[in-house]
Amino acid sequence: MSKNETENCKASDKKADDLSHAVAALKRGEVIVYPTETLYGLGADALNLDAVERVFQLKGRDPNNPVPALVENEEMLRALVSEIPPPARALMERFWPGPLTIILPARRDIPKPLVNSTGGIGVRISCQPIATELVRALGRPLTATSANPSGLAPARTVQQAINYFAGEIEIFIDAGELTSKTGSTVVEISANGVRIIREGEIGKSELQLAVGGSEVVR
Repeated sequence: MSKNETENCKASDKKADDLSHAVAALKRGEVIVYPTETLYGLGADALNLDAVERVFQLKGRDPNNPVPALVENEEMLRALVSEIPPPARALMERFWPGPLTIILPARRDIPKPLVNSTGGIGVRISCQPIATELVRALGRPLTATSANPSGLAPARTVQQAINYFAGEIEIFIDAGELTSKTGSTVVEISANGVRIIREGEIGKSELQLAVGGSEVVR
């Protein structure tokens, strides 16, 4: 269990009335808007290539800029990644569930829009109860990119997300205003240690304490 909970993790334990409808939509290959521990996200079945491509279309996102995925547990994580190096294991034990996205070596059989130029995929376990329940009920990884067109401000309320995607997305799950200013921290694990891709809720000093002898660089 993460020792680094955000306010969104602790405060957002409400259940959405339409959770079952959201899961049914995900199983049909649709995209939904849902709360994460940091910002509202665009959710799609991460193993459904058509659904993932729809996320990119909605955002107007560069296809060479992959989106991360939420998983429920290590078993689901193993469906996406080929290995978990020791520094990644240390970070997982310290910060998951929580706002840390870790880029790990991807399996060869997952959708290419999830994989970066070095063969890695960004993954995390969320501490947001609605996000957690969606992944569990779907039984498959869920995309976790912010709910906004590329270049515009991430949605921190459902109304902001509706303003962006009304008429294009049917299901919006409301968990109130989310308080993150930065989104999740994103790190990539390599032979040389841990590289910070984006510093968000978790800072460099916290990461360094967790991995001990492995170097953390920006």
